[in-house]
Amino acid sequence: MSAGTYTPRPGAAPLPRMIAAQTALETRMLLRNGEQLLLTVIIPTLLLVLFSAVDIVDTGSGASVDFLAPGILALAVMSTAFTGQAIATGFERRYGVLKRLGASPLPRWALMTAKTLSVLVTEVLQVLLLTAIALTLGWSPQGNPLSVVLLLVLGTAAFSGLGLLMAGTLKAEATLAAANLVFLLLLVGGGVIVPLDKFPDAVQSVLGLLPISALSEGLRDVLQRGASMPWAQAGILAVWAVLGLGAAAKFFRWE
Repeated sequence: MSAGTYTPRPGAAPLPRMIAAQTALETRMLLRNGEQLLLTVIIPTLLLVLFSAVDIVDTGSGASVDFLAPGILALAVMSTAFTGQAIATGFERRYGVLKRLGASPLPRWALMTAKTLSVLVTEVLQVLLLTAIALTLGWSPQGNPLSVVLLLVLGTAAFSGLGLLMAGTLKAEATLAAANLVFLLLLVGGGVIVPLDKFPDAVQSVLGLLPISALSEGLRDVLQRGASMPWAQAGILAVWAVLGLGAAAKFFRWE
């Protein structure tokens, strides 16, 4: 029998192909989930349109959309990388999906890589949609696009680590409740819609250290004020990313 009788040979696909296939699957599952679409697309879009069109919150001088658009972009990153990923991964862990995938030829680190790439793909779609809507509403962005990309990547890493940490340590029901509660609290107190200077001075210093505050204020410094690179906010996001991803890698339970 010749060596070429059985072709293609049975076995695992090359690792890059497995990661790409898993990324595509994760992205399709996310975009087909109604609850995920509510968090990632509908809520940020409604908030952007509503608060830009109706003078509800005093956002200072200039057009409201110039203040709101960077904060809504930060909210979109949080909704996908933290809230959506935490809930989805928590229930996958509960139903044994992660355990079964962990026994497949796809290494566990590659599975986490695919989930992260899926988050990034979703965020690109979010940013394009929200940017188009904001431009329609009269947004005039400034600053260096590379600085914006770096902030978004750091924010994604920070929120992804925190989301995986929550999903890998809490029960699925607790993750669902906690992730949604954190989403609401950070929406109100993270500088997304309400400027941080509206809070008492003692509270501002604490809120400014939150990842959502660092991301929204950093994006605002670049896109609204034309700053080159807000290193203080980037540093805060980097610290959260290291702490979150490190803790998730150490404490994540697959079962």
